Amino acid sequence: MNQLESPTAAEVSPQHPGRTLLLLLKPYRLRLFGVLMVFAVKDTPNWLLPVVTAKVVDIVVAGGPLRTIGWLAALAAVLLLQVYPTHLLFTRLYMTMVREIAANLRALITNHLQLVSVGYFGRTSAAVIQSKIVRDVENIELMYSQIGNPLGGAIIVFCGAIVMTSLNVPQFLPIYALTVPAGLLVWWLMRKRAHTSNEIFRQQMEKYSKRVGEMATLMPITRAHGLENVSFKRVSADAEAVREHGVSLDMVNGRFGAVSWVTMQLLAVGCLLAAAAFAVTGIIPITPGQVVMLGTYFTTLTNAVLTVLNFMPIIARGRESARSIGEVLSESDLEWNEGKRAVDEVVGKITLEGVRVQFPAAQEFALDGVDLEIQPGETVAFVGSSGSGKSTLINTILGFVRPAHGRVLLDGTDMQTLDLRTMRRKVSVVPQESVLFDGSVRENVTYGLGRIDDDQVQAALRDANALEIVDALPDGWDTFVGDRGSRLSGGQRQRLSIARALIRDPKILILDEATSALDSESEVKVQEALERLMTGRTTLMVAHRLSTVRNADRIVVLKKGKVVEMGTHDELLAQHGIYYQLWNLQIR
Repeated sequence: MNQLESPTAAEVSPQHPGRTLLLLLKPYRLRLFGVLMVFAVKDTPNWLLPVVTAKVVDIVVAGGPLRTIGWLAALAAVLLLQVYPTHLLFTRLYMTMVREIAANLRALITNHLQLVSVGYFGRTSAAVIQSKIVRDVENIELMYSQIGNPLGGAIIVFCGAIVMTSLNVPQFLPIYALTVPAGLLVWWLMRKRAHTSNEIFRQQMEKYSKRVGEMATLMPITRAHGLENVSFKRVSADAEAVREHGVSLDMVNGRFGAVSWVTMQLLAVGCLLAAAAFAVTGIIPITPGQVVMLGTYFTTLTNAVLTVLNFMPIIARGRESARSIGEVLSESDLEWNEGKRAVDEVVGKITLEGVRVQFPAAQEFALDGVDLEIQPGETVAFVGSSGSGKSTLINTILGFVRPAHGRVLLDGTDMQTLDLRTMRRKVSVVPQESVLFDGSVRENVTYGLGRIDDDQVQAALRDANALEIVDALPDGWDTFVGDRGSRLSGGQRQRLSIARALIRDPKILILDEATSALDSESEVKVQEALERLMTGRTTLMVAHRLSTVRNADRIVVLKKGKVVEMGTHDELLAQHGIYYQLWNLQIR
């Protein structure tokens, strides 16, 4: 990220997108001033050539002298030739700034996403988040890049026209003053409709992005059930809605452009006729050359205002994108770790004291008064029907979910006082579906660890029963596994996930349905690897298949967020309670 002072997430608000766009420019104040100075030189032909033209006309009317025309020709040549180097300098200064703004904005969003709670990602589609980082930032970048030159030109031409007119025909300044309020009036009349249309279109695009992401995720299910036509219709319906709202937005922009053009052209023609009338009647002493100059200035001025007005749709789209990004950056459900105590060592004792968790808009507690003490090195399994609170309990221990009441302690310290990032470096999670990225086997196993010795990688793969996988691959552990590990089977991906956990030597291990999606042969190999991984570590297991947890030191049975039974496998069977019923259902 650029070292310049960038706006913080706290300064960005979806209610004030215009302020957000200005905040993005704030670190570049000095550079913007330099850009404006370069622009003033670059655009001198636009405000000085009308004066040269006026002088030439007056010389022609007066019949000479010819030498003056020569000097004016030389001046015009200098003014025009300097545009090439100054325009390149302007492009270098300005576009570098625009690219930096986009890069910094993406970095700001990405950094903020590292702070928001895991629950946010459950509520928000990954495709929508991607749309905000890619499309919305691109819209803002496009807005800055496209308005820089015409807006700078409009400012320079306006200032130059005012100065030169005040020196030559000051009586005409009030007529020039009509352009700004006329342009502002057109913008004011159209702004609300433009804002509404852009907001609707942006929301429809996010819905479409979400639908496309959903289609890609569900493709195996779609193909398996022959539902290609249904999937196509769902995506096509949203694509059609994007088209309809896009056309509606285009019509709003078209009306805005037409009204702007007619208004400015009427003013330009009116100015030229007024200058001619004043010259003919003698009400204001104006030479023929000055009539040409005033007409040229006013045409240039109205064209500059018209150019800026024509960019209002792009600005409106940029504002809407700033509003969209503000929705992410204003997300208040954050996990704050800065300034909290770092965790250097973990023994593995976990204590829950009266923990209660309630999700937004939920009527009941997801966890309701859970008291539990897990000793270092102990293996504890959590079982219960769907919705009993197993995953919520694990996420609370990991710090992904914060309890509304009660405390979670790690080695006797309240986790609210700890930097959870440093704590999680001592934890490894083996989920039901292993998460691999499109990299090599080695990169997936050593993810985030930097340079690791080959011997360590090989040992982790061996203990995870994964060496046979590596040996069968064409490039060994340098073989790329494909997107989400698509080139590997489920059992192979799971064993690589275990190798990734082993190489980290975690003190706390979490197994979330780690073998439930595997066939019998793969399950045996994965279970052997898991037993090696669990040795000497505090292990928390979530399972539906009770056969995988019967050897746990303790089994905790949850129901509606409460601990209703606890004990070993044999003890719980002897109680003839909920666990006994679940066991009998599964062994039949």
